[in-house]
Amino acid sequence: MLLPNQIEEIIGANLDCNFIEVKGDDGTHFEATIVSSLFKGESIIKQHQMVYQALGDMMKQEIHALSIKTITPDQWEKSNKSITEIKND
Repeated sequence: MLLPNQIEEIIGANLDCNFIEVKGDDGTHFEATIVSSLFKGESIIKQHQMVYQALGDMMKQEIHALSIKTITPDQWEKSNKSITEIKND
């Protein structure tokens, strides 16, 4: 059974990331949040292709479904500031 941390390690080894979080508990269906400066200026399709490329053949065999959220560091910082502001109100 494939574990989320294994996917995180593979993405991190093949893609320059600031943050990676993969969730999933059945071994084939996963959700990933990936923060990378490589995504800046790229379309969502291109960003997701980068992640698929980092995973290689895993998308054909081990991973049945992967929901991907790609974010630039600037977007990540803004979203975290918004969360902090909401918590402080």
